[in-house]
Amino acid sequence: MRYHLLGRSGLRVSELALGTMTFGPEWGWGADEATSRAIFDAYAEAGGNFIDTANRYTEGTSERYVGDFIAADRDHFVVATKYTLWDEQGDPNKSGNHRKNMMRSVEASLQRLDTEFIDLLWVHAWDFTTRLDELMRGLDDLVRQGKVLYVGISDTPAWIVSQANMLADLRGWTPFTALQLRYSLIDRTPERDLLPMARTLDLAVTPWSVLGAGVLTGKYNRENPPEEGRAKGGAATVERNLEIAETVIALADELGASPSQVALRWAMQQPGVILPLVGARTEAQIEDNLGALDIELSDDHLERLDAVSAIDPGFPHDFLQQEPIRDVVFGGTYDQIVNHRPVG
Repeated sequence: MRYHLLGRSGLRVSELALGTMTFGPEWGWGADEATSRAIFDAYAEAGGNFIDTANRYTEGTSERYVGDFIAADRDHFVVATKYTLWDEQGDPNKSGNHRKNMMRSVEASLQRLDTEFIDLLWVHAWDFTTRLDELMRGLDDLVRQGKVLYVGISDTPAWIVSQANMLADLRGWTPFTALQLRYSLIDRTPERDLLPMARTLDLAVTPWSVLGAGVLTGKYNRENPPEEGRAKGGAATVERNLEIAETVIALADELGASPSQVALRWAMQQPGVILPLVGARTEAQIEDNLGALDIELSDDHLERLDAVSAIDPGFPHDFLQQEPIRDVVFGGTYDQIVNHRPVG
């Protein structure tokens, strides 16, 4: 296991993060305490130190399990949890991004985790009702109180994240150091705006659903297509996703690896600091995921995966890449300019 700096911070986190949404049986498909402990131990023994949970995961059981598992060596682990999602249905102030829910939710998470501080607090999702100055000042207050060390944001449009960090920098508040989003070979849409923004603002990225809701594990094919959920989509999407999965499976066979390992490794080798979240319901699954640490995709492998999974960049990206547009923007000098700044 290698370690990366968490974005613009000096915090060292492992190159794979352990997602713990599967910790707890309350939702009907998670792991019991003994299995969750085995998953945690396998990850920690491989050198993993970056644990990701949330207030809502398995009705709080995930946080309680994590708190128990890290207790013997609390300072070794980087514990990330989230606020925003509801803790009580029907109460408008027990969900959302606003200060009241932020403070209430963090206190409850600290109790469930049985810790004095949270290493990384995520804003779980944008609610489109809370002003950015209220959000960023509230997060900064938590950092100044010592209850939170770093802050990140998940599932939020790029323009909001960018504006938030500009505001934090101008006001002397704590900026976001990390970004969480959905990203995989079957969903590369973050490459349009979110990932270029992350590289420009020096944000670490922890993608979820890197295995494409199971499509990239090899368990589906044309005779056994996905029936529901994110893996299905429209008919055209199913066909495209299965074609991508076939390429992943072929590369896995060439490398003597599993399809899951190839899909995870692809994400790890994308530009910027990409730290995939790995989740598991069994010890065998986490051991398989950790095998991604032991393989490397060649340029040829990456080109084949890119070819089968490429997306339309959309406007304005495709527009600005056209030669006639570059000509009128640069007056015919585009190829003479050495640009050291990130492009796209």
